[in-house]
Order: sequence, then C-alpha cells, then structure tokens
Amino acid sequence: MSHPLSATVFERHAAAIWHALQGTPDALPRLSMAGQGSLPSVFPVSDLAAASLGAAGLALSELIGAFGKAAPAVSVDRRLASLWFGSSLRPEGWRLPGLWDAVAGDYRTCDGWIRLHTNAPHHRTAALAVLGAAAEREAVAAAVLRWRAQDLESAVVERGGCAAAMRSAQEWAAHPQGAAVQQEPLLHWQAHPVASAARPAWQGTAQRPLQGLRVLDLTRILAGPAATRWLAAYGAQVLRIDPLGWEEPGTVPEVTLGKRCARLDLRQAADRAVFEQLLAQADIFVHGLRDGALEALGLGQAWRRRLNPLLVDVSLNAYGWSGPWQRRRGFDSLVQMSTGIADAGMRSLARAQPTPLPLQAIDHATGYLMAAAVAMALVRRLQGAGGSTVRASLARTAHLLAGDGAGALDMCQLSAPVDGDFAAAMEQTSWGPAQRLRAPVDVAGAPMHWSLPASALGTAIAAW
Repeated sequence: MSHPLSATVFERHAAAIWHALQGTPDALPRLSMAGQGSLPSVFPVSDLAAASLGAAGLALSELIGAFGKAAPAVSVDRRLASLWFGSSLRPEGWRLPGLWDAVAGDYRTCDGWIRLHTNAPHHRTAALAVLGAAAEREAVAAAVLRWRAQDLESAVVERGGCAAAMRSAQEWAAHPQGAAVQQEPLLHWQAHPVASAARPAWQGTAQRPLQGLRVLDLTRILAGPAATRWLAAYGAQVLRIDPLGWEEPGTVPEVTLGKRCARLDLRQAADRAVFEQLLAQADIFVHGLRDGALEALGLGQAWRRRLNPLLVDVSLNAYGWSGPWQRRRGFDSLVQMSTGIADAGMRSLARAQPTPLPLQAIDHATGYLMAAAVAMALVRRLQGAGGSTVRASLARTAHLLAGDGAGALDMCQLSAPVDGDFAAAMEQTSWGPAQRLRAPVDVAGAPMHWSLPASALGTAIAAW
C-alpha cells in the first residue's frame, strides 16, 4: 500500500495549488487520486506530480462547468503522473539523444559544490571562458576546484552563463532571493477587464474543452513546453516559435506532441511583423523567456495587452518575480541546487555528492500549474472578466515541494515503466515510431488526445 501520509500530502498540495489558482474550495471533492507508490526521493515528488496534474484536470472541469455543463469528476493516477514527470515516450527502433552536454553537471569546489548548466553553446562558452578550461570534464573539474562555489557562480552568471552553488535550505532562506521568493504567491494573477464587445464569445465542448483556441508558444526546456503539450491534449491549436538555429534534441521529441513548430527571428522586422499578427490573433500566449527579455525586444507586457486586450498571458521565470535574482537565468537543476533540495537529499541519504530529485519535477509541476492557470483564466474570460496575466516561477514551486523539509524515503517505490503503462497506438514522430504513456488524468467525458505527433523544430510555417 502507499505511504500512510501520501493522501494527506497529496491533498495538502492539491489544496495549495487550487488556492493559488483562485478556485473555490467546494470543487476539490471532485478530484481524487488512485494508485500507489512513490518516486525515490526524500521529498514527496509523487504527491506533487499527482497534485499538479490533478489540479490541471480540475481546472478543465471548472471550464466545462463554465460552458453550462455539469462539471465532471477528475481522477489522477499516481503512478502514471509520476512517470509523466520523467519521460512519456518509448521509442521503437531509435533512441532519444542524451539530455546533457558533456560538460554539464556537478563539480566540487574548494568549499562545496556547484552545478554548471552548459547545454546551450553560449552558456558553455561562458563557463569555459571564466574557468579558462578546455571542454573536457577533467579539465573543468580541476579548474572548478580552485574556486569558492559562490564566487564561481557569480563569475559565470556575470559572463552570461548558468551556474548554481549548492546551498542548504537554511542558507537559501537567509539569502535575499530565497527570502523574496518565500514571500511570493505560488501564482501571480493580474486581471485586465475589457469592454464586453471586444471579441465574440468562445466556447469549447465538454469533450474537447479547448477546441477552437489558439495558443502561441514561446517556451523552452521544460516547464512551458509541458504546459502547452497539456493544452494541445484537450483541443487547443498550439504553434511553437523558436529562433533560427535553436535546438534542444534531448527534450523536443518529448514536448512537441500535439504542436506545430515554426521559426522566427524576432530581431528582424519581417519576422517581428509575423509574430505581431500571430499574437493579435491568439487566445493564449505562454512564454518562458527570462524576465525582461521580451521588454528588451519591444514586446513587453503593456505592448502585448494593447495589441490583444483579451489575451491570456502566462509566463515563467526561474528564480521568482522579485529580489536580486529576478532576472537571473536558471533551470530546474540549478534551482534544486540553489534552494537546498540537492543538499537535503545528500544529507538525508548520507551521500557524498549533491542528490537532487530523481527527475526534473520542479519543471513539470510548474508546467501543469501554468496549464491549469490557462483554464482558470478562460473561466474568467467566459464570465466577462476579460484577459489575465499569470506568472509562475520554478523557485516558488520548489518552495511548495520542500516547504516541509526532507523526510525518509518511501519504501513503496514505483517500479520502472512496463508495457501496460503505455497506450497501444503508435505515434509517428519526426524521428520514428514511439509509444506514449497512458493518460495520467481522467477528466470524465473529456479524454486526453493529441491530433499531431511530436515533430522537429522548424517543420511548420509560422501561421495559424
């Protein structure tokens, strides 16, 4: 059987997420969890997986209710939710590329540990330039060992790279950024009332609640793409935009399911005009660029709102929306180092090196929070409240997970995926056939279904 506290932790996380979504408490009894087992972690990762996916399903149930239909019950499968937080794809006759650059990883410093995130070529160049090292792990390790962790973190960040010194939970709480994040809400909401005649009313169906909606996707690894993948599963038309030359081979087959993927250079006038037209016609804009990046391009929030007053605008930041690190580049693995998660895992399990979560749970959970926020913003729009701006952050989601501190490993651990965990249908991706995990959530009467297989970046035209 499952850990005796699992239901309690699941319910507590689900209630916290639902509160952040500004849902009414009387909806929560429609959400239930089935299944047992936990991912191997000293933090309740499987509870977070089930709660975030369940909340996304409950938000869709609320949207169906806003159509004038009976709001359906929602059930989340704990095992499948946990597996979806890893990889949902099982290739047939081909292999997924590795997730990490050869230099990326944890390194011992003279006073602790640091993680270098070097998957993007310009981030690797920045880290190597600071270290004065060749792109070889042994050379990097020798160079890192001469640095204090926080000094190297600062130097790499100042050079435009991505790095995070390992901090304890107590050190993070005392840090100005940690203190700022802990004062932030899980989701930031801003309403934008408009005249009722601004746009004809939209209404989906109980079977495909997001049918007829246009989602402009300007996201990267991994939270934002998980959010828009979820929206595609319930009928939304998702158009992902990437810059010329950008690739993320380790995750694209995982996250482009249900989407069309195009390229634009937003620094070029012609491509910018195309983007402006797409945004004007969109219902939903999901983006995960670092805070200030769109403003620097002249595409800031005020401009977007003038262009499209009813827009549901949902964004993601790594380290929160206040504090000295508000505009710092970051990824799930770095946030786990900064916020004390990797340190707590190491100490609780008596390991000799940083011990993060078994997968990128902060990314996935934040993605489903964003997807749920889209559905709840659509409920508001149907009720005449206009558009919405919603902001999430990896660091604040990490605080939700780690708020109670680390505990013991759940002895009822999940086994590896088996044939029965996958849907029978074969998905014809751009890389070859593959199977997907079965749906982790059941919104009664509204099955998850993607009309497009995963496709490579840049394979579609930038048009609705």
